[in-house]
Formats: sequence, C-alpha cells, structure tokens
Amino acid sequence: MDEFIAKLMELNIGSVKENEPLANHTTMKIGGPADLFIEPSSIENVKKTMELINKDHLKWTAIGRGSNLLVSDQGIEGVVIKLGTKLAGLEINGDVIKVGGGHSLVSLSTQISRKGFSGLEFASGIPGSVGGAVYMNAGAHGSDISKVLTKALILFEDGALEWLTNEEMLFSYRTSILQKIRPGIVVEAEFQLKEGDKEIIYAEMQKNKDYRKETQPWNFPCAGSIFRNPLPNYAGKLIEDAGLKGFAIGGAKVSEMHGNFIVNTGNAKASDVLALIQHIKETILNLYDIKIETEVEIMGRK
Repeated sequence: MDEFIAKLMELNIGSVKENEPLANHTTMKIGGPADLFIEPSSIENVKKTMELINKDHLKWTAIGRGSNLLVSDQGIEGVVIKLGTKLAGLEINGDVIKVGGGHSLVSLSTQISRKGFSGLEFASGIPGSVGGAVYMNAGAHGSDISKVLTKALILFEDGALEWLTNEEMLFSYRTSILQKIRPGIVVEAEFQLKEGDKEIIYAEMQKNKDYRKETQPWNFPCAGSIFRNPLPNYAGKLIEDAGLKGFAIGGAKVSEMHGNFIVNTGNAKASDVLALIQHIKETILNLYDIKIETEVEIMGRK
C-alpha cells in the first residue's frame, strides 16, 4: 500500500488519508476506518486513481455524501473513493444542466429552482450527492432521477469513462445498472428540465421540505429510508402497524416519527443497526408474510 500511496502523491491526485474513520463521512455517523481514503480533485484524477487500483489489484468502494450508507464497525478494506466538493461543478445551458457527481442534490434543486427550472422539486429534501442519487435512482413525492436524467458519465472498473443514456442506465425502483450488473462511479450527470413559474416551483419545494421536517427524524443521525417499499405496501406503515416504532437495540432505534427510519441515538454501532434491521425483517415476515429488503447500502468488513 505504501508504494500505491507514493504513486498517488506523485500524481497529485487529491486528498489521501490512511485509516480514515468513515463515521466522519456518513449521515448516520457510524462506520470503522477505510484502509485508504481518497478524495480526488477532478474527474481525470478519479480515472487515474481507478487505473492505479486496477494495476495493483486493490479492492475499491465509492461513496458520496454517505446519506444512504451503513458502514460496518470493522470499516472497509482497500480503497474508498469519495466524490466531494471538487467534483461538484455545474453548467447550465438553457433547460439542460450538467453537474458533477459530488454536487449536493439539495443544493442543486435549490439553485435550479431559483432560476425558474422545474423537475428537481422532489429532490429538495434528499440529503445525498448527485452521483449517489443517479446510482440508486433516488426519488420522493412521486418522482425520481429517471424522470429527468438524460445521460450519466460513468467511470467503470476497467478505467473506461462512458456516457450512458437514460435507457442504458436500466432504471427501476431505487435501482440502476450500476448496482449489480455493471459497477461504476457516476462522475457527472446531465438533466433535462422545464422552464416554469419560480413561485410555483418554490412553493412545491417548500412543501416537500416541510413534509420531510414534519415526518422524518433528520434531527438525529440517520441514513434515510432503511427498507424498500414492498409495493403496494409501504415499509414504514408495516413497521408502525407491527408496533416497532421506538424499539431499540443498543444505540440504534426505530424512529418514533417514521417507521422506515433507524436513528443513531448517540452511541450506536453498525452491529446494533444490523441487529435491528434483522429483527424488523423477521417481525414483518412473521406477522404479514411479507419479505422486506434494505434500501440502505450496507458496506464493509463483516
């Protein structure tokens, strides 16, 4: 690993840290260390990093703002690549925008709405990065990324950079081609928006923000929705009906505001959260014969 780090430094890739606690990089404030934590300063440097990883046959993981992520207490083996603020560029060409994968989705939706463009109102309360949102087809309030994305620039495992169209992304509910079929990192995205009335757009965004504040526990460290909705049922409603709101294991607790949120009450470990997830799954299966699957990405050593 020392030789690998020396190469990164020689190429001036960006920020490089050993044994960086990933609790510092997740909204749940949970997670052991990354063997090596890299925050590249440009798309070209993300590409160079991946080329070096391939050459040295190292394991790698990519993260954004850590809002849909649970990292194990033992941390993550190999290299963790974070798309941060250095990859948060924004170009606006009429009603088409091109934005870096490290850009905050909330910030983007706010910036765009102020310019009178509609299409990202649903994202006004989703605390993730653009890259992460595209990766998992993030959505809320009846819309999602697939409704507005035209194409995404993906860095694949072999070091190739390739634009994939909306159709090629194979979007479905909280899923894209990148999760299981063809792993890669979303370094840039292009969205097609519509011109609209600024006041109407702002009112819609404010309504969405207010709804989240009133119904979701963002005053506690959490990772967003833990489970995918087993449509036509809703995970939060099933969990609430099962009487699990407020149920806790260690420092992890099912939110009393929303059944599909697990909050860190201050000293939770990933093992607490995983045990709570398992308890919820078993309870819902036993009570309703419904199998629920996690939406949150679970990463790291076991």
